[in-house]
Amino acid sequence: MEFREVVRRRRMVRSFTDTPVPGEAVDRMMEHATRAPSAGFSQGWAFLVLDTPTDVARFWSATSPDPQADNAWLRGMRTAPVIIVPFAQKDAYLDRYAEPDKGWSDRDEARWVAPYWYVDTGMASLLILQTAVDEGLGACFFGIPVSRVEAFRAEFGVPGDHAPLGAIAIGHPAATPKQGSVTRRGRREVTEVVHRGQWRS
Repeated sequence: MEFREVVRRRRMVRSFTDTPVPGEAVDRMMEHATRAPSAGFSQGWAFLVLDTPTDVARFWSATSPDPQADNAWLRGMRTAPVIIVPFAQKDAYLDRYAEPDKGWSDRDEARWVAPYWYVDTGMASLLILQTAVDEGLGACFFGIPVSRVEAFRAEFGVPGDHAPLGAIAIGHPAATPKQGSVTRRGRREVTEVVHRGQWRS
């Protein structure tokens, strides 16, 4: 598939068929994710792949504030056969930029104009979303409720220095109408958000 077509087709899919996702496709997503750029080549990311019915069920149980909750979003998302959770590790960046070739002698977070550990893991996540499209699959990035992060960590043995950015549901898209904010909000025009040579209101 042409790259421009991958970009054009990428959307958040919120309902999936029961067709299994090939393991080779998941492997390619992971390989592509690790090709994302990272500040100082710190590569302070990690990924938890849940690709069995048991593990996916454990994810929903651990991250649901109300396990008995039932709504259209949950019914669709819980059909995804694969969940990938991307993590950012801040310490990898603070340590890397305290090394001699970077010229900083400390790990002070105030030096960072933005938390690039999140930025870079976000770029890796986008590569997963794009690879899913290229594989003929659908995917949706969504958040883990703050109140359930510690329960999620405990369920899967996640170290405390790895912060989950959210989760990515992956599967074969079900034939459902378009859902989500895109149905209520139009896409902003390029001319509205791109400023050339000077910021213009």
